[in-house]
Amino acid sequence: MKKLYKKVNQLGLEIKTVAEVGVWHIETSNVLDFINAGCRAQLFEADPNIVAELNEYFKGNRSVEIYPYAIYDKPGKIGLYRFRASTFVAELEKSPALINDKYHPKNDDMFYVEARLFSEFDDGKIDLLSIDVEGAEWQVLKHVKSRPLVISVETHGFRYRNPFRREISKWMKENNYKKWYRTESDTVYIKDNIKTGIYDRLLSALGKGNP
Repeated sequence: MKKLYKKVNQLGLEIKTVAEVGVWHIETSNVLDFINAGCRAQLFEADPNIVAELNEYFKGNRSVEIYPYAIYDKPGKIGLYRFRASTFVAELEKSPALINDKYHPKNDDMFYVEARLFSEFDDGKIDLLSIDVEGAEWQVLKHVKSRPLVISVETHGFRYRNPFRREISKWMKENNYKKWYRTESDTVYIKDNIKTGIYDRLLSALGKGNP
């Protein structure tokens, strides 16, 4: 089980609908444990190769909706680079692959997909949202209509820092979220009226977990 699922269960939160933007391979999914527990899921993945894997894996599962789009802040065709475990929007100046792996974009690694706004698919019922799109998390978050109990966002990792971390932090504060905990790459936020564990509250009070 992933840490996110374990910690949500420890708090006894009622999660009925989950959404994940940037799934990649199913074994890396932040929400697979929730799906296996019976939650409704919306999965967004731009790479057509991964979409084919997801469709095969969840074939016949009516509680899982798979959307083959790049979720961004403007609709239309958009270019993405595919490099190892990273698939990122070509127009971004910073992404984990560019910063940590010092990747130099190549035309052979680019493909084009349709970009859509997250608000087109958000019915306001999402309880848990995971966003991992290699530097374009803010372009997803700014169009979220739901106010999930928990939001996990890729914010950091090695030398990389999300270029929109200030905008993300501001949105979280304005919408009544607090930092809950961090992983090696993500900051997990939770609604500020939810009581968390003593250890998590101590880290927050000490300023730990700042993206």
